[in-house]
Amino acid sequence: MTLALIGINHKTAPLDLREKVAIARDELPDTTRALAAMPGVSECMIVSTCNRVEMLTAIDSPDTDPARFLAQHFGVDLAQLEPHLYRHYDADAVRHLFRVAASLDSMVVGESQILGQVKEAFSVARASGTVGTELDHLLQGAFAAAKRVRTETEIGSNSVSIASVGVELARKIFGSLQGRTVFLVGAGKMSELAARHLVQQGAGAILVTNRTQERARQLAEPFNGRVIPFEKLHETASEADIVISSTSAPHAIFTREHGQAFLHKRRNRPMFFIDLAVPRDVDPAMGKLEGIFVYDIDDLQQVAASHMEERSREAGDAEAMIAAEVERFQQRRRTVNVAPAIVSLQRQAEEIRQNELKRMHAKLGVLTSEQLAAVEALTRGLVNKFLHPPMQALKQAARDNDPARMETLCETWQLPTTAEEPAAAPEKMEPAREKETSAVGGK
Repeated sequence: MTLALIGINHKTAPLDLREKVAIARDELPDTTRALAAMPGVSECMIVSTCNRVEMLTAIDSPDTDPARFLAQHFGVDLAQLEPHLYRHYDADAVRHLFRVAASLDSMVVGESQILGQVKEAFSVARASGTVGTELDHLLQGAFAAAKRVRTETEIGSNSVSIASVGVELARKIFGSLQGRTVFLVGAGKMSELAARHLVQQGAGAILVTNRTQERARQLAEPFNGRVIPFEKLHETASEADIVISSTSAPHAIFTREHGQAFLHKRRNRPMFFIDLAVPRDVDPAMGKLEGIFVYDIDDLQQVAASHMEERSREAGDAEAMIAAEVERFQQRRRTVNVAPAIVSLQRQAEEIRQNELKRMHAKLGVLTSEQLAAVEALTRGLVNKFLHPPMQALKQAARDNDPARMETLCETWQLPTTAEEPAAAPEKMEPAREKETSAVGGK
């Protein structure tokens, strides 16, 4: 069994390509089950955020390439995807997942949202029946590693998020957010975070719309906001100085024509759009209009860089912790491989013990229940003492990742092979060169 993690993210692929393979939340269960149906895939889960789509799989054959599923499912030419893909196997896949969960691979290093997104992806996969023992153990290890990083470093201090970076941009453009009207389009977590930052900066009226009106009401209530029916989105948007859009629409909901109409109604007073959606909610052409400022998820990375110097220092400590947690997980995984040999050793010893007790039964004569119990305890204790050294030797050889020593030990005690060796990882392709950035990543 080989662990394989294949995907694209904000470092390896432009936004227009990430848009083509983005998976909406309501589509994630069906897409995960479709991946699980691919021949050679035993277990799987998919992490899909505005900055990454990653398929984590346990595969039976080195010929299985989940990248083919990504291309076929979304109708994208694999040759177009290939230069932007990264492929990680076994220990490298473990390391990448642990770093993602700990937000060390994020656009904003230390942001907390990605851990929740990984947990949600895991929950969807479990509910879809695509997670077994292999991925269950792996994800529990990833969550433990992320918790340790959060607890033992200051990487999450001085909270910086994509939402807060967007609000900082708005403040720079308007000078002050005091009394500005804000329109939240989409009522997800990103919108809520943005609203909190805006209110802290003195924003005035908060307008909220969502396709599900009840969800819009829930978001608007804490901010004394006004709920706008989704069908009145374009009719109302011109009231807002700042529009933060984060929907799961498959295409742009704000076009250049909409922008022209907004400016006309506002008598050319400027508008600021923060587009947090992938695929994008705002047509890039709208940003070319005089008086409309549009920033998408990739634009925010440049602003985030200025916030990250302190977190970069903390990230060094976090990376060391992740390396230790990866090695610990790999040792546990290797130890599992010797379980069949240990079980066989225990079974052989128990057969010998039982045979010797039967042979000695006639010589011992009739024993009381207390005497039988004493003989049983004595023989079991002796067997356990004799078994302890070889079992420890097998486990240590597994922890040291020394298959030659494990094979020698098994031959010495005439045991079966320790376990089926993991399938050889497919020949690694040269990953897409990740852009050299300061300590910023993406969710």
